[in-house]
Amino acid sequence: MKSAIKELEEKGRAAKAASRKLAFLSAEVKNKALLNIADALIDKLNEILEANKIDYEKAKASGMSEAMLDRLMLSPSRLDDIAQDTRNVAALPDPVGEEFEMRTLPNGLQISKRRVPLGVIGAIYESRPNVTIDISGLCLKSGNAVILRGGKEAINSNKALAKVAQEACNQAGVPQGAIHLIESTERALVNHMLKMKGIIDLMIPRGGADLIKLVSENATMPVVTGGIGVCHTYVDKSADLDKAVAIAYNAKVQRPTVCNALDCILVHNQIAQAYLPTIAKEWAKAGVEMHCDKRAMAILKANNVILNEVKNLLVPATEVDWGKEYLSLKAAIKVVDSLDEALEHIEKYGSGHSEAIVAEDHSAAMRFLNEVDAACVYANASTRFTDGGQFGLGAEIGISTQKFHARGPMALKELTSYKWIIVGSGQVRP
Repeated sequence: MKSAIKELEEKGRAAKAASRKLAFLSAEVKNKALLNIADALIDKLNEILEANKIDYEKAKASGMSEAMLDRLMLSPSRLDDIAQDTRNVAALPDPVGEEFEMRTLPNGLQISKRRVPLGVIGAIYESRPNVTIDISGLCLKSGNAVILRGGKEAINSNKALAKVAQEACNQAGVPQGAIHLIESTERALVNHMLKMKGIIDLMIPRGGADLIKLVSENATMPVVTGGIGVCHTYVDKSADLDKAVAIAYNAKVQRPTVCNALDCILVHNQIAQAYLPTIAKEWAKAGVEMHCDKRAMAILKANNVILNEVKNLLVPATEVDWGKEYLSLKAAIKVVDSLDEALEHIEKYGSGHSEAIVAEDHSAAMRFLNEVDAACVYANASTRFTDGGQFGLGAEIGISTQKFHARGPMALKELTSYKWIIVGSGQVRP
């Protein structure tokens, strides 16, 4: 254990030293490193997939859930997506050094804000090896050093990916120590990492509720938390049925194991008779288990046309189904009497991640957008778009569900702070 702590502290000091050089690294060098990483992901695809296969087989044998296995798995197409996201980050403007809110005061002082890196980012994450590249790339472009601590279930994958990133950076002329992976999987290291205030400037946990609680309660440095997504879609009485079916199907089925997937649909009672049999029939094709309140259950059981197709997937909802992140092909269904009731339900059970309304009534849609308190609020679109890449940010370091200092998908600008720049011509304060 002592040797693992020594490794962590040495890498922390190296990252701190590198961060001072990274703050002034040219965009050309950073972009070259990012493009090197993207190319190497494809060139070393077989090596990476072989390492991932070891992790996947061990995790499956240990009884890991299907949702976590899906997050752990890499494939040629997923690596290609990660490489493309990395190229997208390279193509974005460099945030470091950007000056904004420039103005001249009455006394002649010229004042502005200039973006600067945060310094050293610590990332503690579970299962998803793509995070190794996503965070490394965003930290590099924003001028930050990073210390990565992934979970033991993905250790071989993370080692292979970190090696690719480190070698690509070295070839581009990035200062040594910009990217570190803590290879020890001892749990006690997490607690030690959380006490490294003065080395690590911001901690970002990505994983389940237990990990996020551990980090937020024990870290001595600022923490950005998020990722727990209890996502609702409210189908208003004015909704276009075809849109509402397509949106709810996509939000639940397209990739059910991620945090922006739908967990609950709220359906206005005036449209429930027409809507629920249609969405139930579509969800049944994908095997979605539907946890229905009494009114939704009554409507579906009364519809003899589709009952045989869906009856084996209908489950009576209980209190635990409201506010539950399923991360699987399960969803809750509740019939509501008004937009007000839908808003109250989301306020009580939502996690502040992503919420959606399907409505043709402009005033209802605008009221939903205005009143729902979440990082991402949608009108007539799937919550599956809550993603840095989908938002044109290149990638994301995480999705923040808090309000300080960032909210929603965190990318380049969210990994910077600013300093005030004041230029005078001899002014003194009277």
